[in-house]
Amino acid sequence: MSVRNVVPRRLRCWSSHWTVIVLLGLCSSSFAADWPSTLTREPPGNFPELRPLRANYRFGWAGLTAATGEVHFTAPSEDNFQLDGTGQTIGFVRALWKLDAKHHAVANSQTLRPIETQQTENYRNKKLVTRLSFTNKGVTSARTESRDGSTAAKTRHFDFTDLFDLHSAMLYLRSQPLTDSSVHRVVVYATTNAYLATVTVVGRDEISVRAGSYKAIKLDLRLSRVGKHLELEPHRKFRRATIWVSDDRNRILLRIEAQIFVGTVFAELQSVRFDDAR
Repeated sequence: MSVRNVVPRRLRCWSSHWTVIVLLGLCSSSFAADWPSTLTREPPGNFPELRPLRANYRFGWAGLTAATGEVHFTAPSEDNFQLDGTGQTIGFVRALWKLDAKHHAVANSQTLRPIETQQTENYRNKKLVTRLSFTNKGVTSARTESRDGSTAAKTRHFDFTDLFDLHSAMLYLRSQPLTDSSVHRVVVYATTNAYLATVTVVGRDEISVRAGSYKAIKLDLRLSRVGKHLELEPHRKFRRATIWVSDDRNRILLRIEAQIFVGTVFAELQSVRFDDAR
């Protein structure tokens, strides 16, 4: 009689079950330790550059508009792209949570790498100013918080090559072919933390927003926080997001639906005007 026949069926199943778990664990550990090797490192693609534009968005949840914002994208020189944005809460939401925000970002037009970012957030009882300075080696984040007449400043350094900010990540990803089922992984530094962003091209879609009806590219976004020692950690507030960008020469952001800790929130394009009027 073989050993297999002697071992009870339940024990064999239990053993097989835990073998699978161990193997998956080893695979996960391997990815966690070696995730930088999975990053997308292709140079910027040859998709047409984004044209200078002004776009207005609304933000909210469950169909309720909670905030509005405007972005202005320009090319102030041959070497740089620039994004300037403003946003504010509105209506009864503003009575509960006042926020006025400004965002300024500059990226290299050839490499699509970030150069500098500055974000100002004015709340009812405090003001936050964050400045990011990028180099080939990493980023320095300087944040100042003003409250009740006092000011506190904190500076952080994050050493990692191939970093993006939100603006440059958008420019880089839109430059890629974005073929169906393709996956792109980039590290994005936003205000005070770095995140591994995994963007999967779900496919082609059609979507209607306030600005009009568009053929669109549908993307899935997942985020993991990158720790001080490059360990990956779950994002505490963000679960996943679905993003639609126009499937045309412009590839502008049309809509985002994000699942976060309070439910599903959205951002949607209300209007867009290209500065070159073409």
